Formats: sequence, structure tokens, C-alpha cells
Amino acid sequence: MTLFLSAQLDFIFFLYGLAFILLGGVCFAFVGVPGRPTAFAVLGLFAVAHGATEWLDLIALLVGDTPAFAVVRTVLMAGSFMLLLEFARRQALQLELKMPGPWLYAALVPLLAVAGLLAGLAGGLNAANALARYAIGFVSTIATAWVFVRGSAREPPATQRLWLYAAAAFALYGIAAGLIVPAAHFWPASVANYSWFTDLTGLPIQLVRGLFAGAITVSVWMIWKHMVAVDVDSARYTASQRQILVWTLVATGMIIVLGWSLTEYLGGIYKHSVEEESAGDIKLLTSLLDRETAMLGGMTTVAAGLPSLLPLLTGAGRRDPRAAQSALQLQVAASDANSAYIMDKSGTVVASAGDQNSVRNGPLAPGVLEGDYQFAYDFAAAVPDYHASRPVVDDSGSIVGTAVLTKSLEAFKAELSGFNRSYFLVDADGVVMASNVPQMSFRPLWPAPAAHNPAHSPASGRPLAEREITDATWIGVQGQRHYVRRQFIDHGGWSLVLLMPDSRVYASRFLGIIITLLVSIMMMIYLYGRERLIRDHVELESRLNLRDVARNLQLQATTDPLTGLFNRLKFNETLGYEMLRSKRQKTALSLMLYDVDHFKPINDNHGHQVGDAVLIQLSKFVLQRIRPSDLLARWGGEEFIILAPGSDGQMAYQAAERLRLAMQQTVFDNVGALSCSFGVSQYRDGDTAATMLARADAALYRAKIGGRNRVELAA
Repeated sequence: MTLFLSAQLDFIFFLYGLAFILLGGVCFAFVGVPGRPTAFAVLGLFAVAHGATEWLDLIALLVGDTPAFAVVRTVLMAGSFMLLLEFARRQALQLELKMPGPWLYAALVPLLAVAGLLAGLAGGLNAANALARYAIGFVSTIATAWVFVRGSAREPPATQRLWLYAAAAFALYGIAAGLIVPAAHFWPASVANYSWFTDLTGLPIQLVRGLFAGAITVSVWMIWKHMVAVDVDSARYTASQRQILVWTLVATGMIIVLGWSLTEYLGGIYKHSVEEESAGDIKLLTSLLDRETAMLGGMTTVAAGLPSLLPLLTGAGRRDPRAAQSALQLQVAASDANSAYIMDKSGTVVASAGDQNSVRNGPLAPGVLEGDYQFAYDFAAAVPDYHASRPVVDDSGSIVGTAVLTKSLEAFKAELSGFNRSYFLVDADGVVMASNVPQMSFRPLWPAPAAHNPAHSPASGRPLAEREITDATWIGVQGQRHYVRRQFIDHGGWSLVLLMPDSRVYASRFLGIIITLLVSIMMMIYLYGRERLIRDHVELESRLNLRDVARNLQLQATTDPLTGLFNRLKFNETLGYEMLRSKRQKTALSLMLYDVDHFKPINDNHGHQVGDAVLIQLSKFVLQRIRPSDLLARWGGEEFIILAPGSDGQMAYQAAERLRLAMQQTVFDNVGALSCSFGVSQYRDGDTAATMLARADAALYRAKIGGRNRVELAA
């Protein structure tokens, strides 16, 4: 599981950074909620900067890291946590808590910068990174969790839990990001670090941080959505937001799963390519080594059968050391060996040629006398070499000595120095005897067994792999996944090991990550557009409802509730407008004020309900007999008024007379015939509404005292 998850670090970094980028977008939207402090804009800046840091880590994983790039990422990480600390400070001030002012950073930033520089010089970038996480990361995240807890007390019950969820997510993230740090030379970074956490849980710490980052984003997003729903104040909008929340979570899960599947598929294509390519490379290495050693065996067999050697070993016949040496010299030249020598059964060299430093006197190793092949390391020359031995037999077939040819593998090592893969020639214990990676000399590739003889191959340093490399497999080497091939050599238990980093696999997987990002952006645009569309529809409906309410209120304000006619307020507004138009356009304007004769006895004898019914019937009667351009309004009680634009006094008088006569001939429910008295006045230059109405009222009064049921025209 650990190896599998380490292969997914690119996708984990991508999701980790994406979670914080989304948090930034939510926090910036938070600022637009009415009544909310702008401190969330600072939280948004933290989220964007921190998400960018994780994506920079992804780039470092894909294309390789450099010290300068690592410094940039460390500084950006520390700066993002500083923004988070500023958010906590501002939010605490909003909660009316005592906090230091911005001067705090004038002292804190230089102090942390110097401490980080000293830590970096003493222990490298890991030490500076760890110090920044301890001093700023942990403090800022715990402070943010604290202000979320304090702020929840001021929130309505519906959102209190969301604020507490966000606080818990920040606290857990603070532990994962502020206390689990890169390995450094000081405590506790030397203990509680990335490797320790992975060994303990089997999970990379970046995965855990990403999960907590996602929890923070979801919590803050739900808080924002709830506040927007409260601001919009619509049951339809609230229901749609619940639906969008469900669809967002479902769509996000599907995009992550499908995006990871696509990424894994694309990586698998190149993974297979790497495996096939490594198989070809290891065969090439083996063939090159075979080419160096194959001829040596044959020439050793020839050397063991040289006639001039047997007398030197048996004492029979004519001994000629110079002839033997000359014959051996020819073998050295023919096989490109370093040396050739003949040893008797006691291990004494009786003849030799070539490099005398590689000629070995002493007791014979097991198997050498019978003939053997073995690799060894020449510590004097600091290169591995290859030894081939063949028995020398007398005429009776008895072994009387052995012929040995030694060849240095320096040419093989030099030939592969420019090889674009990391190769290692290792002994039986896994110790590197030759490599095109100079710093790997004498370093174990895997833990050596207890019986390992350091005098034979003085291994030093920590093994690259946790266990012995058997054959083609993927392993983690110094935090990066490699594909490893191991090919055993025919003799001596030595083997060739080829390491291929999975950078190309990551590069191919990056295409899947980009596609996942684009689909995520499209989903967010769609969901945001859908949310805005629903909100716009709800707000449009609210505006239309408000307009209808306003119209109803205006209608109620200008309409008589009993008769449905305009009231005095509406009449006065219209009268003022018509007087201005009459004055400007020099047109006639008149009004007719009338009331019902003897209306009080109707109420007294028949009741107010009958009286009200008479007024309603009379209003409808008059409306049917006036022009569309005329305005009829209830003036008060049983008194009504008609505004007649375009009519002079005489025309209005005639209209009033026709109405009076028509009323006389009409039978009204429950009361029979009615009569009305009319007072008519015409607009004059210099008139005001009050003077024009006063003349009409005076004319009505004359009609009343003149016997009622008549029309009077004001002079």
C-alpha cells in the first residue's frame, strides 16, 4: 500500500492544492455576503498561496527539484502561513478580543527569517522547512481553529456546527502540517517526520493533509452557502442549494475517481514502456559484460594447456621460465587481460606475465585449482576485476596446478560512464562494486546479511532499498519511485542492477491531471452558473412580487375601498397635472362636484349597508355615462367629483344636467329614485386647485339651497 500510494503522489499533490485553491474562491465569495467582515479575503489569499505551494511541489516531483526551487517553495509556504496568522488576528479583533497590531510582523518576520536561514545553513532546507512549520504553520492553524470556535458562539444554531466542523478541520490540519515535518537534525523533527509517519500508518502525510484541506473547504463552503441562502431568503433557493450540494459532492467524487483512473491508465502506458525499455537495457549491460569476460575463459583454457608450463609444475622435462613467461604474455595480449600466471598446488606462482600487482600468491581459494570464474575488487587499483582459472593437468590427468588470467573491468566501467540510466555492479551481498553514480561506490543497495565480511567489500552508508532486490519491480529510493531490474551474472553471485526513475511516468500521468483539472474547472463553472441562474430567477421573482405589492399599495392609497373609484388623493394629483397642461396648452378644463340629496334618511331608514349599496350603484351608473378621458372620484361621504379635461364651463354644465336627468329616471335598489345636486366650475388663469374647488363648492351650495336636484355653474 505504501509503495502504491507513493506512486500516486502527483495526483495527491494535485488534489491537495486544488482543495486550497477552491477554498480561496469560497473565501473571496464570502466577502460579498452582506454584514460579513473582509478578514475572509486574507484567508482566501492564504488558501491560494498554500495551494500554489502544493502545485509547485507537484512540478518539482514531475520535472525534478533544485535548491533554488526548494527555497522558493519554502518561502511561499511560510508566507502563506503568515497570511493565515493575519486572518486569525483580524477575525479575533472582529470578535472584540485583544490582539497585537500589525507591528507584530515587523518583529516576527525578521526573527523567523534569520532563524530559518541559520537552520538552513546548519541542517539544509529540510531544517528550515521544519522550523517554519513549527513556528508559523502550527501556531497559525491552531489560532484559526480557535477563532472559528469563538466565532461559532455568535452564529445561529443552523450554522454553529459548521463553524465547529471547520475549526476541527483546521486543528487537525495544523497537527498534520505543523507537527509532521521533513526529517531534520534536531528534535522532534528527527523523530516525528515524514518517514516516521509513513512507517507508522502506511500513508504519505500529503494524503492526510489533502483530506483535511478538503474538509476545511467543504465546511467553509457550506457556511457560505447557508449565509447566501439566508440573504436571499427563499425556500426555493434553499432547496436548490441542497440539491446543488449533493450534486457537487457526487460530481466531485466521480471526477476524482475518473481522473485518477485516467491518470493511472496514461501512467500505465509509459510504465509498461519503462519496463520494456529496462529489459532491453539490462540485456545490453549483460552482453557488454559478457563481451569483456567471455574471451578470458577461453584464453585461460589455452594457457592451461601450454607445453612450457608443465615442466615448471612437475619438474619433469626441460624447465624454461622465459618461454613460459613469453607464452603467458601472448595470452595477456590476446585476451586483453591485466595479467596471467601459473600457480602450483600450494598456491605459489611459478610463472607470470602482465601487471604483477594483480598476481596473487598464497593458498588457493576453494575451487580455483579445479577451475573457476569469479569477480573481485582490486583495492589497489580501485576497480573491480574478473578472474578465470583452469586446472593444469599432467600426462596422467592429475591436476598439478592452475592457470589464472585476470582482467580489470575498468574499460567496462568507463564505457558505461555516460549511460543515461543508473547502473550498479554489485557483489553477492548487494554492495556496489562499480557504478556510473560515483557517490554509490561501496554503498549497499540493500541491507547486508549478518555474515557480510566488510574486509572483502567495505560497505558504508544507508542502503537504498529496504530489502534485497530480486528481479523486475518498483521500489522507493530516497523518496522517489524507481523501476529496478536485476540480472545475475553467471559466476560469483555478482549481479547487475539497473534503476530507472519514474519521471517519464509522472510526465505521462501529468496529462491525466491536466484533463482532471479542466473537467473540474468546467464543473465549477457550470455549478456556479447554475447557482447564479437560480439566484437571479429568485431575485427576479422577488422584484416582481415587490412591484406587485407596490402597485397594490399605490392602488390602495389612491382608491376608495367602498366604491372602487379614485379617492381625493388621486383626484388632487390629477387636478394639478391637468391644470398645468391646460395652462400650457391653452385648453379648457372643468370639474363637477355633486352629492346625493337627502342621503342621511336613507342610512337612517334602511341602514348603512343599503346606503353603501346605493353609493356603489350610483358610482357604476355615473362611470357608464362619462367620457373615458373624464376622471370620477369619491370626494367624501355621499359627495363625488368629476374632472373633465377639454370641457369648458358650459359643456360641463350640459354634461351635469344630463347626468341629473338620468338619475331621476333610474330606480336604485331598495330606495327607488334618487336626485343629486351639482356645482360646476371652469379653470381660469391664475386659478389654483383650492380656488377652482372653492367655486365648485359654492355653486353646489347654491344648488342645495335653491331646492336641490339642480345644476349650478360658478360665475
